[in-house]
Amino acid sequence: MVWPQRKPTTTDASEKRSIGKGVFRKCDGCGATLTAEAFAANFEVCPECGQHHRLVAARWRDLLLDDGALEAWDEHLRPVDPLGFSDGKTYGERIASAQRSSGATEAVEIGRASIEDLPIAYGAFLFAFMGGSMGSVVGEKIARLFERATSERLPVVLLQASGGARMQEGILSLMQMAKTVATLERHRAQGLPFVSVLLHPTTGGVAASFALLGDVNIAEPKALIGFAGPRVIETTIRQKLPEGFQRSELRLAHGMIDRITSRLERRAEIARVVSLLTRTRMGVETGSTPRLP
Repeated sequence: MVWPQRKPTTTDASEKRSIGKGVFRKCDGCGATLTAEAFAANFEVCPECGQHHRLVAARWRDLLLDDGALEAWDEHLRPVDPLGFSDGKTYGERIASAQRSSGATEAVEIGRASIEDLPIAYGAFLFAFMGGSMGSVVGEKIARLFERATSERLPVVLLQASGGARMQEGILSLMQMAKTVATLERHRAQGLPFVSVLLHPTTGGVAASFALLGDVNIAEPKALIGFAGPRVIETTIRQKLPEGFQRSELRLAHGMIDRITSRLERRAEIARVVSLLTRTRMGVETGSTPRLP
């Protein structure tokens, strides 16, 4: 039997580039190439060097919250375009695009949850939504997070990842800085804990308001934390900044944050901190001496 001659198989350049797309990932830290599944299983922490890559909000819920469950608050709030802003695209178009791409209604989610059976008020910024920028709705949701936590006597755990205030809302965005800090201070006046978790990046109006006002500020390794970014500063002062400028390690050395911990240890650490702060303040109120967890 004579088999027909098979034509040689050719693969063009575009097809070669697509092979393995989405299957393998390269670490931003050490350059190691690993499967996407390996990164996902390790919550986007490189198994080789410990580099922390960005983690989406749903995976943060899986990592931190009991059963990954969040009872969402104030999901009905939606951003509007108070200034009729346009920079080639209208603000409304940019919001709609961000909602489609992120699957979220705004750049922060808030609600009630628990960590190791400890009830908390929980919030997390969504960097995928316009760089986690803070507009009127984000500021209102943060304010409501602290207000409801105060009324329900809950500690607050808030994860920040933001490029700062949202320019499309102008002064209305900047006003959120004062509003959120005021509600935080009323929460603190009731002796309730606030644990602030600083992710990469935490900058602009978010960093300049509530992000660094936690009773305990916990940061991820190498996270950028500051007001203006390094490129803006270098352009302004026309000087090269030192290595590690505005990174969490430098912030820890100068006392601006309290802890730097691996993401994989975050759940247990937050639970210990919340438990200790809650019991300490209860001990102050009752005159008893709290015991360490």
